[in-house]
Amino acid sequence: MTKILHRTIGTSLPRAVSGEGIYITDSEGRSYIDGSGGAAVSCLGHNHPEILEAMSVQMRRIGYAHTSFFTTDVAEELADRLVDLAPDGLDYVYLVSGGSEAVEAALKMARQYFVEVGQPQRRHIIARRQSYHGNTIGALATGGNAWRRAQFQPILPETHHVSPCYAYRDMRLGETPEGYAERLAAELETKIIELGAEEVMAFVAEPVVGATLGAVGPVADYFRRVRQVCDKYGILLILDEVMCGMGRTGTIFALEQEGIVPDLVTVAKGLGGGFQPIGAVILAGKIYRAFAEGSGLFQHGHTYMGHPIAAAAANKVVEILTRPEIMANVIKMGDRLQAGLDETLGQSPYVGDIRGRGLFRGVELVADRNTKKPFDPSRKLHSRIKREAMQRGLMCYPMGGTVDGVHGDHVLLAPPYIIEPAQIDMIVERLAEAIIAATESRE
Repeated sequence: MTKILHRTIGTSLPRAVSGEGIYITDSEGRSYIDGSGGAAVSCLGHNHPEILEAMSVQMRRIGYAHTSFFTTDVAEELADRLVDLAPDGLDYVYLVSGGSEAVEAALKMARQYFVEVGQPQRRHIIARRQSYHGNTIGALATGGNAWRRAQFQPILPETHHVSPCYAYRDMRLGETPEGYAERLAAELETKIIELGAEEVMAFVAEPVVGATLGAVGPVADYFRRVRQVCDKYGILLILDEVMCGMGRTGTIFALEQEGIVPDLVTVAKGLGGGFQPIGAVILAGKIYRAFAEGSGLFQHGHTYMGHPIAAAAANKVVEILTRPEIMANVIKMGDRLQAGLDETLGQSPYVGDIRGRGLFRGVELVADRNTKKPFDPSRKLHSRIKREAMQRGLMCYPMGGTVDGVHGDHVLLAPPYIIEPAQIDMIVERLAEAIIAATESRE
């Protein structure tokens, strides 16, 4: 009997014993294609020799130094590297141990910024329904994942939500992408005015929505219009790239494809490639200066932030990501994955939409593709697909509640950036088999 409180109690999980490239092997000798990178984490695969060596070198120097006493070369190098890669204006880095921590820190930065600049009345956070920003209390409150929030609602801080940019379901008949973007921006502006523009501090969004919607990207002009609304009312724009960033969509930062610069951006998951827990907030110079010229500190901190071994791993991961062949492969293999999914599943009566960017793709399942009616949630189709995929040696990331937190199912794919064409084809084949088996099952 396990002594671990697993995510789902009573299930029997295979034991991972080794990993190599895009594969994980269990204790029974079965091999699985890591078609989801875990949770979009293992961007460079498993057991990467350069990353292991960088960690080993750092271990032999120093394994831990608390950041209230010391900084380290590897942490400084990582910050320099991230700032060099980030759009102009994002000039400083705050290192943490994961995505939820990064979002919590960004929210606190936003609040403290307004205190420092003499606008302490600003307190409201606006985000989007069907979003996900982490599982700590502040991050969970900010996110719009109804199922994850439900039982914890009484203890969540007050936050506010507007519509997601979810064209497959929410763009009206005859509406252009530009018109849809304008409508959503107007909804955000209305919410700001309703709350009191002088009391809103931040709008939070994922450039490409990950776990909750399944690789849903914005329509044309959406984020440019959002940036304009935030600027009009002096509100900070926080972009959450914990899942979609660090090259996942074909550029180091997903926001690069939107032509805007946020005030704060959070990264994690692919930042450490799964080799160590790490995350970061990259912040605008004006926020740093407000702290520096005001109280002289950021009133926040964690024990393991800036951990030298985590920083060493991330530093090497990011260095590898900047090699031209890596992003080129993300784009090329992402196109192949989309094409393969379109060809294999595009005509399925149970597949409503296939979407995404780079090696970040989602497949939305429907009971009726003409009406877009989702499957009855009691069928737990996403769980069946995961089980069927694992039986076929494929790790994917199915989720339920796609439409409203209760109804709808999708599958997220986020394989390592080092994947090869034949391996892409195997993912498509195994996923298609799993979807067919799950949708045809009447258990």
